[in-house]
Amino acid sequence: MRKLKYSLYTLLCTLMIAVVFNSCKKVLDQSENLSQYPPGNVFNDLSLSNAYLANLYGTALPVGWPVNDGNSADESGGITGLDAITPSSGRSFWPYDTIRKLNIFISSIPTGTLPDATKSNLIAQAKFLRAFLYFKAVVFHGGVPIIKVAQGLTDDLKVPRNSTAECFTFIEADLNEAETALPPKYSGNDRGRIDQAIVKAFRGRVLLYKASPQFNSGNPYDNQYWAAAYKANSEAKTFLDANGYGLLENYSNIFTVKGNKECIMSIIGLNPGRVNLRGDDAVRPLSESKNATGGDQPIWSLVQAYPMLDGKKISDPTSAYTYNEQTFWLNRDPRFAQTIVYNGAPFALSGKAGRRQYTMKNIASSLDAFGFAIQGENSYRTGFFTSKGLNLALPAPPTTSDYDWNEIRYAEVLFNLAESANETGRSNESLAVLMAIRKRAGILPGADGMYGLKAGMSRTEMRNAILDEKYLEFAFEGKRYWDLRRHRLFATKLNGIHKYGMMATLVNGRTADQVNQTDISSAAAYSLLPDNFGYTVTELITSGAKAMVVPDTYYFFPIPLTFLNQNPNLKQNIAWGGTFNPEL
Repeated sequence: MRKLKYSLYTLLCTLMIAVVFNSCKKVLDQSENLSQYPPGNVFNDLSLSNAYLANLYGTALPVGWPVNDGNSADESGGITGLDAITPSSGRSFWPYDTIRKLNIFISSIPTGTLPDATKSNLIAQAKFLRAFLYFKAVVFHGGVPIIKVAQGLTDDLKVPRNSTAECFTFIEADLNEAETALPPKYSGNDRGRIDQAIVKAFRGRVLLYKASPQFNSGNPYDNQYWAAAYKANSEAKTFLDANGYGLLENYSNIFTVKGNKECIMSIIGLNPGRVNLRGDDAVRPLSESKNATGGDQPIWSLVQAYPMLDGKKISDPTSAYTYNEQTFWLNRDPRFAQTIVYNGAPFALSGKAGRRQYTMKNIASSLDAFGFAIQGENSYRTGFFTSKGLNLALPAPPTTSDYDWNEIRYAEVLFNLAESANETGRSNESLAVLMAIRKRAGILPGADGMYGLKAGMSRTEMRNAILDEKYLEFAFEGKRYWDLRRHRLFATKLNGIHKYGMMATLVNGRTADQVNQTDISSAAAYSLLPDNFGYTVTELITSGAKAMVVPDTYYFFPIPLTFLNQNPNLKQNIAWGGTFNPEL
């Protein structure tokens, strides 16, 4: 493969319109919209072609961490209410503007004068982006119209939906064609470009969804697609291992060390230009931020889900550690302290050495306190914050973190392999994955070397163990809701649940209204410890609707009425009053 002349950094810097990097002017300083250039002005010139492609990267791929995605699941405090999703409002994904630009690029590059190897590489990247968009649309809605060429004003724009099976075939074909023209692994300044490692890992995700109960409700775990999912994920792991990928030794460093060996597909942060992909300003406590807070605040059920240090559940009487609700933070899975910030926990934001985070009324900053008299009856502050992915050293308010967002990391490939292995009679491989994940987390192996896992798990038990482990490993990384949806577990895991936090109600035996100056001074000196407080599990919503409403109709979102009205050839999904079957 001929190496492209321009690095990813240069590609990003050429993007002067939609993505950012306004200070980077290495190649292009144009005011016109690149999507309107005639082919002769763009596709004969590598810098202009790269600029066009950078625009497409910016609109096709995620912009950063999915802050507050956990509100839809059992991670953070938001409540999904009645009729949160309808054909008139709610979740939809209809990316045809970007798909049109990708189709222009794919069809126009061959007409230019760039070297053949360069053309093939650029087209391959664009085909991956097209597959990425189609896959997300299918996950949202089921089958959607397949459009392979840019439509003109004289074309028939009222295109019907293709079947879900046809869409998966199309996505897989784009990925297969893309892989053949890409290098195994980009690094250095090219890191972030689509390469074979990304394609293989993403194919494993696609085929896992294809096999899942979401698309196969009549035969959820014995259908023909599981074998292909296992093959894809096994091949992806083998390829990644051979190219230097693997589990990073330190869990926290995954999110703060750029380009580490666990990062497969990264959205690159750059300073200046593209910063704060984590949403630090929205996730930090408001006392160390500005304008907004409350993002990704853990709820009590997530806090409880972390096992003890020996890997046993907090309710397991065989654990070597005794769990106590009043000292819930002691002797837990090390990922707990690397993710959950609780009252009195160390949280050295803004470079403040020794800083502790308080949440009790009259002890904490009023901006951070969890108390209904402070925040109103309908707030969902939980008594917890998260440190995951944050740049703690940034001053308040944070604006300059250049940490990346890892859309695909090596651990996801392991979990995808574990799921597909379990459903194809290879539970020994699934167990090996869970043990590797727990070993990296710092959970103790125990005398039996099982890291707290049960020996001889059934297929169903292993399936549940995989989902439970992924819940913790990927907390706030935008996996949980979609995993429960993919496995059709809304009825048992989300629908009807109430959400709770942990309110610090006493300090040294005194209530919030009895706090004295000594308590306040001790808090200012960060000398109050978590066990100086007493705690009460508290429901987060105290008036109005309190329960999550997540019906089975949400396994496929409806096609918005706007699009149905524009195109009478589109058919609505069955669960939403139409005739289209979104399953395979």
